[in-house]
Amino acid sequence: MSYLNSLTINEITLLVIGFTGQGLFASRFIVQWIYSERIGQSSIPIIFWYLSIFGGLGLLTYAIFRQDPVIIVGQTFGIFIYLRNLILIYKNKNE
Repeated sequence: MSYLNSLTINEITLLVIGFTGQGLFASRFIVQWIYSERIGQSSIPIIFWYLSIFGGLGLLTYAIFRQDPVIIVGQTFGIFIYLRNLILIYKNKNE
């Protein structure tokens, strides 16, 4: 029996969450690259931070269920940094 055939629905759901989180997280670099190419200079669009947060939350969820302390600590710390960047961006726009 293959590995995929032996997975439960919960394990499949967890893999979907993990891969989705990883996809969102990785896509932020592609988005940033395209954005920078369009404006002709290196810059970070606001969507970068949203992709970071949602991708990080997906990876954090996966890590919690897998009980992986390395990923849990890394993603938790990162999510706070991404949120803080959004707070600073919106604070500066409102001033």
